[in-house]
Amino acid sequence: MSLSRQILIGLAAGITLGLFLGEQSTALKWAADGFVKLLQMTVLPYVTLSIIGSLGTLEIAQARALAWRVGAVVAGLWLIALTFALLMPLTFPDAESASFFSTTLIEPRRPFNFVDLYIPANPFHSLANNIVPAVVLFSILVGVALIGVPRKHVLLDLLGVATDALARATRFVVRLTPYGLFAIAAVTAGTLSLEQVGRLQVYLVAYVLVALLLGLWVLPGLVAALTPIPMRDFFSLTHSALITAFVAGDLFIVLPALIGASQTLVQNHAAAGPDGSVLPDVIVPASFNFPHAGKLLSVSFVLFAGWFADAALAMADYPRLALTALVTFFGSLNIAIPFLLDQFRIPNDTFQLFLASGVINSRFGTLVAAVHTVVVSLLGTCAMTGSLRWNRGRMLRYAVTTAALTLATIGGARFLFAQVLQHPYTKDQVLAGMQLQRGPGTAVVLREVPSAPRAEQGPLLDRIRGRGILRVGYLPNSLPFAFFNGRGDLVGFDVELAHRLASELHVGLEFVPCDRDALVDQLAAGVSDIVMSGVAVTTLRASRTVFSASYLDETMGFVVADEQRGRFETWSSIRAAGHLTIAVPDVSYYIDKIHELIPDAAILKFDFDGLSALLAGGAKDIDAFALPAERGSAWTLMYPRFSVVVPEPATIRIPLAYPLGRDDRAFETFINTWIELKRKDRTIADAYEHWILGRSAERPTRRWSIIRDVFHWVE
Repeated sequence: MSLSRQILIGLAAGITLGLFLGEQSTALKWAADGFVKLLQMTVLPYVTLSIIGSLGTLEIAQARALAWRVGAVVAGLWLIALTFALLMPLTFPDAESASFFSTTLIEPRRPFNFVDLYIPANPFHSLANNIVPAVVLFSILVGVALIGVPRKHVLLDLLGVATDALARATRFVVRLTPYGLFAIAAVTAGTLSLEQVGRLQVYLVAYVLVALLLGLWVLPGLVAALTPIPMRDFFSLTHSALITAFVAGDLFIVLPALIGASQTLVQNHAAAGPDGSVLPDVIVPASFNFPHAGKLLSVSFVLFAGWFADAALAMADYPRLALTALVTFFGSLNIAIPFLLDQFRIPNDTFQLFLASGVINSRFGTLVAAVHTVVVSLLGTCAMTGSLRWNRGRMLRYAVTTAALTLATIGGARFLFAQVLQHPYTKDQVLAGMQLQRGPGTAVVLREVPSAPRAEQGPLLDRIRGRGILRVGYLPNSLPFAFFNGRGDLVGFDVELAHRLASELHVGLEFVPCDRDALVDQLAAGVSDIVMSGVAVTTLRASRTVFSASYLDETMGFVVADEQRGRFETWSSIRAAGHLTIAVPDVSYYIDKIHELIPDAAILKFDFDGLSALLAGGAKDIDAFALPAERGSAWTLMYPRFSVVVPEPATIRIPLAYPLGRDDRAFETFINTWIELKRKDRTIADAYEHWILGRSAERPTRRWSIIRDVFHWVE
């Protein structure tokens, strides 16, 4: 039985076992990881010796021509890959979207260190830590230096023997491919989250279709159109390596196989002679360090993330995105994608979607990368040996076929999404369905402001313990700090902390509604002991009541219509926009701050109780709502036609604290100490992640498997 058939059988058996066992298939993870490490073991030494030895055999004129001609081939393939990546948003259907608050809105943009990635201060450190770009640069420098060294054949003979030994070791490991791919496929199929696939199906389907178009036609078709190498032979000699790369999701481990296939194709069809057959030994390892078509397709995720998070990029940003990606994609995608998200002000939390999509997309991206590597090798070799040919008829047929397939792929995907994969907006239901993390607490929730209670004597903390009830004031519609969910329960960030405070005091809990205009008077009258409802500390409020220490900072931002995001990204663009109508909470601090920052704006005061009606009506006469980004993000979940923008460069922070009843220093000290304790034990951090960032708002479901859900053999 051929190795290719064994690979396919192992792949099918692994997928079947993974679906049968589900999450229990992780028992095979050691075998999957071990196989990948075995393949990786010989690749970097092989690449190093191959580059040095192959470059050393060339003359200086050949090396210069190789750099220019292969560079031109790589640049052309970059242009093709970026074009398809930027076309992918045409497949995305029209949909309403919004997201919880993201720290990306307020984090400074991170620089990309190109020097550390490519220039090795210590090449042995780069070898030991698998820093491939630095190793290849070192190998190229040594190989070029070797060109002019007398008696270089002595070293070249030694390098040739070492390279042959490493190639034989690699071939031995490749014989284990059916078993290794069996383990990889079982673990992947058993642990793939169907819930994540459901959320990402638009991007997954679009990416897979475009990747298959590039990998199975556009790139190999270009070789068939420009060289004597037919597509049938192209896939006949590379399919085993392509399948291995696809299943393992790793291009690096199949580089020796791709080099061997390229050499055979050149020898059989390009009539290159012995000099041409060694060129793939140089071209494949060297080109590995440059962004390949599979990587560049990931640019489409930035566009998808913008669409998904209601922060879509304008077409005017596409050239900057393409150029920035070319530079950043020289490194790891797990570094480059967050950097691009930061650069284009897309919530960084969407990076989790990239990781989720990588379970599937990384396989198809690696398939495209493997095809790209062979195409660079073949086109580069043919360019060096004069085997490239320009046939107008062949190129015209190739161009027409490519255009037709592209139109069918993009148009078909768009039609499919519009008809089948429609995504009803559900984030408002997620917000309405949120509950307290520790379960619904036992508390009395009043809906009307009560009359002032009978006067009590003594320190406030003693009176709370004496009556056995902590009275906590709340401000209605104070998303996401205190609000009523779809079941009518009072929930939110501060409601969560209020339950924790009462529990640790060993007293009951009573929530009392507060009137925003009479909050200070109600506290003084003893209607509530403390207000826990996202109250911002302002100069006027601090002069009239006692505040606890600040437990959280909010960030000044704007809630604007989706199409108006670009006007509010910087303070300078806001001031240059001319006359604007800004809706501002009826709080003197906010009003004064907006007057200071945007002196020409018309101020329209609003109350949070009326904000819902304004947003529901589309706010036709209002250009923006001045709201903290944390609150604004929660409101956009309810009204997804709006987005949150935090203008650059100045970030304005607004502290939140708890107004306290009476001028009781002992109670103030107690609350301040309690806040510090809750910082230390991560209570505040956990509440922030749940209520502000929404990280656990949607509860995951168990992974489906045959053994559990069909046969019921395990729980």
